[in-house]
Amino acid sequence: MSIKLKLLLSYIAMTFIPVVLFALLVSGIGALFFYDQAGTGHGMPSFVKLANERDELIAGVKFMAQTEPDRFADSHFLQVTDEALNRLHAGLVVKREEQVIYASPLVDSPELADQLREVQAGENRSPWGKKFSGHYKASAYDVTFSDHSKGRLYVLSDVNVMVEGAKTFFPLMLLAMLAVIGLTNGILTFLVSRNLIKPMNTLKHAAEQIKEGNLDAAVKLKRKDEIGALGAAFEEMRVRLKESIHLQLQYEENRKELVANISHDLKTPITGIKACIEGIRDGIADTGEKRDKYMGMIAKKTEEMDRLIDELLLFSKLDLKRLPFQLEPIDLAAYLRDCIEELRLDPRLEGTSIAYAAAHDRPVTVIADGEKLRRVIMNIIDNSLKYMDKEQKAIQVSLLDGREEATVCIQDNGPGVEHAALPHIFDRFYRAEPSRNTATGGSGIGLAIVRQIVEGQGGRVWAESLAGEGTSIYFTLPKTKHGGDGV
Repeated sequence: MSIKLKLLLSYIAMTFIPVVLFALLVSGIGALFFYDQAGTGHGMPSFVKLANERDELIAGVKFMAQTEPDRFADSHFLQVTDEALNRLHAGLVVKREEQVIYASPLVDSPELADQLREVQAGENRSPWGKKFSGHYKASAYDVTFSDHSKGRLYVLSDVNVMVEGAKTFFPLMLLAMLAVIGLTNGILTFLVSRNLIKPMNTLKHAAEQIKEGNLDAAVKLKRKDEIGALGAAFEEMRVRLKESIHLQLQYEENRKELVANISHDLKTPITGIKACIEGIRDGIADTGEKRDKYMGMIAKKTEEMDRLIDELLLFSKLDLKRLPFQLEPIDLAAYLRDCIEELRLDPRLEGTSIAYAAAHDRPVTVIADGEKLRRVIMNIIDNSLKYMDKEQKAIQVSLLDGREEATVCIQDNGPGVEHAALPHIFDRFYRAEPSRNTATGGSGIGLAIVRQIVEGQGGRVWAESLAGEGTSIYFTLPKTKHGGDGV
């Protein structure tokens, strides 16, 4: 579930849950405050029941005043009626010829006569306006006794019964509403915030670990929302950063090794040149033959240095992706046949048989850089020539036509490469001989250049070898759509 949906649901819950809870709370408090607790079973609020009973009794008193007015001159009747009204929080006052002949103890006071003069016949004061005797509303009814004397009947009802209940009920309702809203929103806010803050703390801890240099603390957020995606991205960043630092350290080690190897490989010919120069300067080469020999040695060492520097420059450009490839369709079968013919005339291959084999004579068109492809073939063959120790030296070049790529195999009958060394022969400056003998080992970057060129053209390169039987170097090149029929 997304965070957006969670927040939307929490907002909806913050709206509807308080309404439902408040309704239930009002119902419960209303039952506690107003419903009949005497067990009558009518289910009517007590203040409504009280008001109805009081209205019925007052209506009866009014009816008696109209039909039997002399009853209100009977003290016993007045006392019984007043007691009934007192139970309903009301009282009775009777005046005859402006004289109070009966006043309920519930409402009797020294100011009663003066206050009664303000009440007109038929008036029913609102409990929310000016109250009679502080907390009563009054109803007055004119009475004519049998002796034709005039009187007035007052019924005073206590309004504080409802007002006092309202004073307690409504503040309690307000407090309950605030409590429900606060509690609901607090709980929902806590749940939602915890759902967000906990993973944020995890990410914060991971960031602090990375800041301290610890890249091993994995970020595991098993969520399927935006924070889960953030955690996955953070974890991917951590892994890539760790790999990047590891690769950087590896590059640093390679750089140190590169400097050491270059220093070693350059120092050897420079030492030879210095020895020859010192021999000439000290007069050791005192004949023309010796001087020619020393000059030849200097030329040979200089040529070695020049070749090493050229290979280093080429490898550096390939490694930095600064050497462009002129890729074009090439008939690889015809290209290899031409290369073999040229190599047979090369003085370096004197005494070495070189053969070419292909599954068929059809053209095999690949996408490649012809000039750099020749460098690949020459580097592989030069590497083979340096190590071949058989009396009959042989090199075979084979072409295998695949559906999407063509494979070239260059096989020699040299001593082979040990199984442990085989995965490293394409590493720069790697030599199977620990002594780094340049007489046989060369610069150590010939096969590294091969890998850079082949991979730069979209191909692959690998080696297979059997000890004592020889080594086979394979490389592939991508074909055009109509580069061949495949096998």
